[in-house]
Amino acid sequence: MTKYKLLLIGLFLLSVSAFSMASDTVKVKFITNQGDIIVELYPDKAPITVKNFVNYVDMNFYKKTIFHRVIKGFMIQGGGFTNAQDRKKTLAPIKIEADNGLKNDRGTIAMARTSDPNSATSQFFINLNDNNFLNFTRKTMNGWGYTVFGKVISGMAVVDKIAQIKTIATAGQQNIPIDPIYIEDAVVLQ
Repeated sequence: MTKYKLLLIGLFLLSVSAFSMASDTVKVKFITNQGDIIVELYPDKAPITVKNFVNYVDMNFYKKTIFHRVIKGFMIQGGGFTNAQDRKKTLAPIKIEADNGLKNDRGTIAMARTSDPNSATSQFFINLNDNNFLNFTRKTMNGWGYTVFGKVISGMAVVDKIAQIKTIATAGQQNIPIDPIYIEDAVVLQ
């Protein structure tokens, strides 16, 4: 075989390998009134969660929602309200996948839920610090933690900017930004 043919075969195998690695993740772009945030999702680690999240993105569910809970040094949460009082109707809750080996480290995205481990629907949060107390420890009510399913790969400065916004308590909720932080759109990147 000539060197030229070997080079072509090598380039082909490299492109196939790069394609298969790229298809192992999904990227979603949040367009906010504070700037863009791009998250990379891991369907190999949290297939149910990623499928659910992408379904909401494809339904334009996150369009014109807000980051309704901002706690400096902890996390920013969004994906369920159009303003501080109007909750959006969601799909059925999903099964928790917090035992997937991913940690609630700075810049990761995780599903919000109630005290029921299997109650996550559309709401998510982005960790501002390494929040180890949110990690899975055991399959008990108190040990499940919160499902991490991706991380911010672009726009962490936007996340940090959102974290600095002053908040208030109103309508029975705490940590609501005084100036609304809108998700103007969310799109899956190709």
